Amino acid sequence: MSHVSRRTVLRSAVTAGAALSVPGLLTACSTASGDNDVSNTGKKLAPWPTYKPAAVAKPDLAATTEGVQPGYTSYPASLTTSVARTPGDGSTIKVMSVSFGPPPKAEAQNQYWKAVEKALGVKIEYTVIPQTDYQKKMATVMAGDPDSLPDIINMFAGYTLPREAQFVQKLGEDLTPHLSGDAVTDYPNLANLPTHAWHDMGRIGGRIYGIPLERPVPGSTLYLNQTMFTDAGMKDGWTSEDFAAVAKKATAGKKYALGAATGSMFGNAVHNAPNGWSVDSRGTFHAACTDERWKAAVAFQAQLRKNGSYHPDATSLSTPDLQTLFLNGTVGSLQNGFGAYTTLFADAEGLITPALALPYSVDGTPGGVVGARRSFGYTILKKAKKERIQLLLRVLDYLAAPFGTKEYELLHYGVEGVHFTRGKDGSPQATKLGEVENITNLPFRYLAEGPQVLFVPGMPEVVRTLHAWQQKVVPVAIRNPAFGLQSPTNTAQGATLDALLNDTVTAVVAGRSPLSELDSVVKNWRSRGGDKMAEEYAAEHAQNT
Repeated sequence: MSHVSRRTVLRSAVTAGAALSVPGLLTACSTASGDNDVSNTGKKLAPWPTYKPAAVAKPDLAATTEGVQPGYTSYPASLTTSVARTPGDGSTIKVMSVSFGPPPKAEAQNQYWKAVEKALGVKIEYTVIPQTDYQKKMATVMAGDPDSLPDIINMFAGYTLPREAQFVQKLGEDLTPHLSGDAVTDYPNLANLPTHAWHDMGRIGGRIYGIPLERPVPGSTLYLNQTMFTDAGMKDGWTSEDFAAVAKKATAGKKYALGAATGSMFGNAVHNAPNGWSVDSRGTFHAACTDERWKAAVAFQAQLRKNGSYHPDATSLSTPDLQTLFLNGTVGSLQNGFGAYTTLFADAEGLITPALALPYSVDGTPGGVVGARRSFGYTILKKAKKERIQLLLRVLDYLAAPFGTKEYELLHYGVEGVHFTRGKDGSPQATKLGEVENITNLPFRYLAEGPQVLFVPGMPEVVRTLHAWQQKVVPVAIRNPAFGLQSPTNTAQGATLDALLNDTVTAVVAGRSPLSELDSVVKNWRSRGGDKMAEEYAAEHAQNT
């Protein structure tokens, strides 16, 4: 089977929204961003865009109301058209987004880039920001000349950007008149985005300023080398003690069961601690780091590290390096976003057999999994005249084409005969050119994308496995009730407070600091803004429910 090369995948690290999958443990007190001037509390809230699902090919494996994704074991035999006319007017638009792969070839030498431009009817000046540089680059962009801003900007959800919401409100276009309620039906593919994605993106000052990148329920996921863990005694219904014993047995010589010291199996969720925040029946918000189960999860990680189950360089390994070690069998597990499956299974073919871990139980209580923010990020538009905004929205509507359409095929696989050929089952198989001009290198998908589905070209059994796994874990996914809410304190101080907490957790897990250090840092975290965040989230939550 032809697929994206291992080198391409390892350099790109992750695709399909899997990019930054920081384990829940280290983001246990991280939050959404907001600002005093952008709070939704006391504001009239714009209605969410009306959801109008698109007519697409029926999946082979059905979705569920809880959030299990639809699965396609084969590529649709007949593709539909979701955009009636070319959206552009021949003008030039400037776009900027995060990327998880190497820089794309220049437009003049990039047939994929040219093909998308032709389909959109615009010339595109694309600025690609590597994920490792995103926070620094965005700080520069946000502080720079407003007139130099790109027309379309991807606001990646992987970081807390200081005063992000204030920046968006001041310089971004208020899209409420264009997208709120039935207005969105002028853009059918944007109307196909489920309400949960808009909700987790959130409003700013009661208004809608962005377009969300929809994502599935499972978040940070532990991928296992199935052979290594099975040989070490992995079993269904395992406990935390079983997990620790299997990890220790699987570690021998220069092979290690666990590949990262910054996250255990599912971070705090497997120990049933809150995912960032929890809210009680009175509407009071509680930070995860104030929960004893969170502290127990840190202690469990520290013990695994002390037992030698982690790779010795785990605290400093990059995601691409860790994936290399996973695929060559040096480490037996890889903590990553769920969406990593889109390349991981194909890339592992002939090397190892990946498996998605199920949560273990702790003290007799079944564990949970990290419930992801249903918006991987969102896209904003620079303020402009009405006609210009409408053009940009038409472009984003094209980019949001759903699976099973001709537009989706072009955006995700390129041009047939140039970037891909058809496998025996009709599914796209990348050519050599497709491997270097693919969506990882020129990530239009991080500007807008249709709802994600379960599909791996030419690997129907993998799709069945993923669907069955989701049926087990989606019901125990632990969500963060702060998703989509604004906190002025977090906007101003969240990045600093996250670093304060995360650095201490890493030091404890690595054995550089005692577990007792958590108590003092949590107390400090709360006094410097954590308790204020809880009050602000509670006020917003009361209005949004």
